[in-house]
Amino acid sequence: MIYLAHTAHRQFLGLVAGFLAWIITMATIGINEWRLWHVPDVSIITSGVAWVGIWRVCFYSHALPKMENCKSISVSDTFVPAEIPVAQVLMVLAVICGLVANISAAAAVRMVYFSLEERRNIKLVFVLAGTLYLLTGTLSLVPLVWNMNSVLSNSTIDFPPDFYLPAAPVRQQVGSAIGVGIFASILMLVSGLLFLTYQYAWHTLRSEHYHRTSWRRLHDMSRCGLLTGPM
Repeated sequence: MIYLAHTAHRQFLGLVAGFLAWIITMATIGINEWRLWHVPDVSIITSGVAWVGIWRVCFYSHALPKMENCKSISVSDTFVPAEIPVAQVLMVLAVICGLVANISAAAAVRMVYFSLEERRNIKLVFVLAGTLYLLTGTLSLVPLVWNMNSVLSNSTIDFPPDFYLPAAPVRQQVGSAIGVGIFASILMLVSGLLFLTYQYAWHTLRSEHYHRTSWRRLHDMSRCGLLTGPM
């Protein structure tokens, strides 16, 4: 049996990077700092800054009963721009797709490192894992870039009165969640490319199949008396 473990070191690193990127992507969903809104009126928002995420909006206030005040944002809210509900949907899909990608990648690496007898599906599993990693990175990158563009263009959000936020801030900044999420997306894309570029084992398997077929033919010929010389 041909030992293939030495051919997948980069893919093992890709698996580690993909799993790390998946964890960071999940963290990105929960971070509120997608947008930093600097508001002019500090009578209620005493911090002068509100954190606008894709699931909720938060700010600190000494004028309200609670110090930290947060309001939830749902997909059905009509006041939010399209990039926020789209981000909610695509980021959840990215987490689900990333989980399947990690499982597929782990299966692919296991097939190589443990040198299983049944290795005809190595190519399929590596391609599947790489494709899922690329899909995960794309699903998360699209809403992140879209929301970043909205911040850079200073797009407004018509919040309801109970949010205590103006329709437009004095200025707004790209939050840390977008930077962290873009890093995770790029890491996920790199992992996908590493799995898709795994070629050596495919050639090895073809060579192994050729040698096995040749040996089987020689063995059959010797049994039939077609070969008289030593094997």
